[in-house]
Amino acid sequence: MALRGILLKFDPEITEQWKYKVPFYYYKGKPFCYLWQDNKTQQPYIGIVKGHLIDHPNLTKGNRKKMKIFMIDPNEDIFIEEVYGIFLSAIKFY
Repeated sequence: MALRGILLKFDPEITEQWKYKVPFYYYKGKPFCYLWQDNKTQQPYIGIVKGHLIDHPNLTKGNRKKMKIFMIDPNEDIFIEEVYGIFLSAIKFY
């Protein structure tokens, strides 16, 4: 719920939809990011759709072609400034 609130407060142009049984967030009608959890660790993450275009040390690509993920430790505070910094980097491509 906290991640959802962070996403929706970032910009009024961000809207929420369910796609592929996943909460997806759109910026100006185009796919921006999604929320999910890692199958192995069960930790939540934010998947950034245009992540392949962003160079950030805490974004990991894994074996994805275009998307990168930002892992969230549920036992730690969420650094909103860091999340918003990633979002600002991503918005440049829309």
